Amino acid sequence: MAGECAAGRQGVKKLQVGFFLFEGLELLDAAGPWEVFSSADMLHEGTLFELLSFSAEAGKVRTVNGLSLIADFGIDEVSQPDLLVIPGGEGSRRVAADQVLTGRLKELHEKSQYTMSICSGARILAAAGLLKGRMFTTHHLVYEDVLRIEPDAIPDKESRYAGDGRIYTSGGVSAGMDLAFHLLEKLYGKAAAEKTARYMEYGE
Repeated sequence: MAGECAAGRQGVKKLQVGFFLFEGLELLDAAGPWEVFSSADMLHEGTLFELLSFSAEAGKVRTVNGLSLIADFGIDEVSQPDLLVIPGGEGSRRVAADQVLTGRLKELHEKSQYTMSICSGARILAAAGLLKGRMFTTHHLVYEDVLRIEPDAIPDKESRYAGDGRIYTSGGVSAGMDLAFHLLEKLYGKAAAEKTARYMEYGE
């Protein structure tokens, strides 16, 4: 079962990052943070992160951009990611309407260290009951949708990403990479984030 982290630096376990994939997700919402975390891990000799992808069921999912991705695990095979990543995309509407799926994602959040959403992935967090009384940001066209789902959520329309407790949310598409770098720095320090940004030629 996915969820057992491999040993990392000096016997400390690596942090497992679980990416939730679904039909109609926005490609860069998932690929951008994946690149940040996987590059950081590579630059630190495989000692930081263990990345996995999962969906409602294991197998192929087609992004809204037309590219297909492979989810390595079904959601019931994933037990306890340290960081849960929920991208957005038009398909987030269908996920948000699925009470069984959002309930399972809420269970994974409760076991995680952090949960992050990108763009309209905030819809899914709202539907899972995770934004009640919490500050959030999302794509500028999605705020009203999120507030319809969770009227008690607190919109932050000025920031590219926002954190409230263990939940982090970002604006549209490329803002997810900004949030990924923020969490990388929070977890492993400024030097690790800067080294990864230089390697990726990010923000130059």
